[in-house]
Amino acid sequence: MTEEITVSKTATKEERYQQLVPQIKALSEGENDLIAVISNNMAALKFGLDFLWVGCYRAEGNELVLGPFQGPVACTRIPFGKGVCGTAWQEKKAIIIADVEQFEGHIACSSESKSEIVLPIFGKEGEVEWILDVDSNQLAAFDETDEKYLQQVVEIIQQKLNVA
Repeated sequence: MTEEITVSKTATKEERYQQLVPQIKALSEGENDLIAVISNNMAALKFGLDFLWVGCYRAEGNELVLGPFQGPVACTRIPFGKGVCGTAWQEKKAIIIADVEQFEGHIACSSESKSEIVLPIFGKEGEVEWILDVDSNQLAAFDETDEKYLQQVVEIIQQKLNVA
């Protein structure tokens, strides 16, 4: 396991992800406790890429319940189909929002959040069990590059989830 995350602050976004994802994988190796894995992964993403907020929500019944995160205090429960997270859960797909103010039904957990990317994390049965949520304090901060590399982080979590 790595004990320190190092990412070049002068590298491009893609280069930063290319540096970070292998470190996240190393953080996860040999650890089978899902909460421990998610917790360290969220810290690595937050500090490796300077996100405003990064965390996971666990699907429980008909709502998402706050799990491990890094950043400002967050919403603790999100109903199925509500907000960006609940919509990604309902649609079972990644969603990129350039301006959260333009997303009908956006749940404002932090007034600092300007853009967001949300990816579902699937369990053994192909159902959404967790949601990865990343917020930025900049408009249009997320694109296909973020989706590509955050999907790799999701796959690391899914691998741990599907072993449990």
